[in-house]
Amino acid sequence: MLPTIRMALLRWIVLFAALSCLVGVLDASAGDADPIYQACVEQCEKTGCVGLKCFQHCKFSSDGKSIDGPWYLQEPLYQQWKQWDCRSECRYQCMLVREEERKQLGHMPVKYHGKWPFRRVYGIQEPVSVALSALNLAMQFHGWLSFFILVYYKLHLRPNRKTYYEYTGLWHIYGILSMNSWFWSAVFHSRDVDLTEKLDYSSAVALLGFTLILAILRTFDVRDEASRVMVAAPLVAFVTTHIMYLNFYKLDYGLNMKVCMAMGAAQLLLWAVWAGVTHHPSRWKLWVVVVGGGLAMLLEIYDFPPYQGFVDAHALWHATTIPLTYLWWSFIKDDAEFRTTTLIKKAK
Repeated sequence: MLPTIRMALLRWIVLFAALSCLVGVLDASAGDADPIYQACVEQCEKTGCVGLKCFQHCKFSSDGKSIDGPWYLQEPLYQQWKQWDCRSECRYQCMLVREEERKQLGHMPVKYHGKWPFRRVYGIQEPVSVALSALNLAMQFHGWLSFFILVYYKLHLRPNRKTYYEYTGLWHIYGILSMNSWFWSAVFHSRDVDLTEKLDYSSAVALLGFTLILAILRTFDVRDEASRVMVAAPLVAFVTTHIMYLNFYKLDYGLNMKVCMAMGAAQLLLWAVWAGVTHHPSRWKLWVVVVGGGLAMLLEIYDFPPYQGFVDAHALWHATTIPLTYLWWSFIKDDAEFRTTTLIKKAK
């Protein structure tokens, strides 16, 4: 049975990898290539104004330097990291003006510098995505905390005070990586700068890599520590190399999307096959998460402009993960209870 399952999984993974290569990287510069937009930005950087709206941080001396230094250094410490400068403000205001003109002409929104034209709220670039990322962070914390209470205070422990559940430590690591990923997601969507972008992407890749390792170990019931190291080592090396590539060589969005989609699809296939062949009492929860997660991944592929400048496909993906996260941690807790009960019965 296991060789057959392995061959089936391998075929699906290879097929998905081949299909993912067909997904091209969309032209993300249609808006900033617009001559009208370019002229607006150039004029704003000279005058500090877009129409009647002017920016105090576009004040320069004769040598081209800001009169009082970068404006964000004059802001409170908790706001300095956002680094809104003259160019950023000019680009944002010109984008709004140009999009309003395009809307009146009946044209669809386009991307500017690789991003959809979002509307800020209190300086937050993507307020809906920030709020949903924070909710996902809260759901992950709630799930991890309830799991912790279950395995250490509600289920039986071994004589050495360790849990019967063999995957407790792995799920703790998963919880920490998940909360870290959603934290940086909220920060990145609040203000997109080079540092926050790399932290968000790196955290997401690390989480996907670890969840793939965890899926392999659980679905193939790998309990021996040496075997776990043999399974995890090549994947850890691959994920680490990919993160270093993104941070220190090139932040390749197309490549990163393919890597993340491949790791995500691989673990969904593992859980789907395992749910089909196992008699786990909570396998229906796993099916819902697998199907829901697969459908949610489509939102990352088929992108569309933000509705009213706030809700785009990525924000909707954040929304779908909230109920899936609750159900996922519910399955994890059921799995811990199921394995603990089984092992206690065997011990007797």
